[in-house]
Amino acid sequence: MQKYISILRGINVGGKRKILMSDLKELYQSLGFENVQTYIQSGNVIFNSSLDKNEISIQIEKAVFEKYGFEVPVIIRTKEELQNIQSSNPFIESKENRNKEKIINNLHLTFLEEVPTTQNIEKTKEIEAKTDDKFEIVENNIFIFCEGKYHTSKLTNNFFEKKLKTKATTRNWKTIEKLTELMISDK
Repeated sequence: MQKYISILRGINVGGKRKILMSDLKELYQSLGFENVQTYIQSGNVIFNSSLDKNEISIQIEKAVFEKYGFEVPVIIRTKEELQNIQSSNPFIESKENRNKEKIINNLHLTFLEEVPTTQNIEKTKEIEAKTDDKFEIVENNIFIFCEGKYHTSKLTNNFFEKKLKTKATTRNWKTIEKLTELMISDK
């Protein structure tokens, strides 16, 4: 059995596409996943499975659509991938530690379903000259540092999906830290 996290996009945001985490946990258990654990109301689910990431994603997306009637992109990461993300944020390493709390509060991670093409990455970088916010694409993740609030940034899921031609969902860095902590626990 492999330990995974699934990151669902766009549920329980602004009262739309509502799924109770207790219901989501039951749905995962009905799919045969084990040790299912949810974290906050935004669709973060940790679980064990013997299936591969693609099979899991397809199963969850299909089950959510059948039960709730709407499509929800599901991105999967392993425990090892999440640990690597946690330890390789280029903005934590590159920023001086003079105000670490502010840095952490302004960091986000966009999970991508797949590694984007070099051509699409180059198209995406054109926005950097038009914003104070910075980002770095590393494999199938985007590390983001926002000078202001994320909700005012141009670096949205829709922007990255359009430019990179892949599904995306974003979490703040404090959530990433907590998810990593939950993933490495023995629960």
